[in-house]
Amino acid sequence: MARQLRAEQTRATIIAAAADLFDRHGYESTSLSDIVDHAHVTKGALYFHFAAKEDLAHAIMEIQSQASRRLAREVEERDCSSLEALMRITFGIARLSVEGPVARAGLRLATAGVGLRPPLPHPFTEWLEIASRKLLGAVKESDVHPDIDIDAVAHSLVSFFVGTRVTGRSLEPLVRLPRRTAEMWYVLVRGLVPVTRRPRYLSLVAQLERETRAV
Repeated sequence: MARQLRAEQTRATIIAAAADLFDRHGYESTSLSDIVDHAHVTKGALYFHFAAKEDLAHAIMEIQSQASRRLAREVEERDCSSLEALMRITFGIARLSVEGPVARAGLRLATAGVGLRPPLPHPFTEWLEIASRKLLGAVKESDVHPDIDIDAVAHSLVSFFVGTRVTGRSLEPLVRLPRRTAEMWYVLVRGLVPVTRRPRYLSLVAQLERETRAV
């Protein structure tokens, strides 16, 4: 049992080290030797758990996918509208990115063209499905204009959110991500939500930004 626990801890250490390097330097610029040095493990320990760098990348993206799905389930258990749920999910993903390197690396790997193995879906595909589902619910709940193109808005939302992180990686500290997420929603709420319902959601944006920054 103790041996199994040590093996799990070593695997987690390797994943965290690889995620940190992938996030800071990119997938192509990070070697397995870099990861061994950063994790303070032997090459034998690394190869025991991961046969190739691609296996490490896949493990990181799988953890990110699990975290995103868990976050979506937790939000959906709340008694809130579809639009509020979508907003909470985006702020939750932003919080995960601020808190640890795995979520950040998962996003960078997703934009680097690293191949995924079935049945793991691409994270952007998952996010598009969530956004489309929640926007459809928001239309039915009259929180979003009924004449919107749901597929187009979902695609724009995900592109906006991912682009904010990609741009911010080079230009500003990571702690700015909640502010940028809030700015995204201020734009979207004013464009998507009927005038009579905007105050509620503009106030919610400010609340969610405060909550995310406080964690």
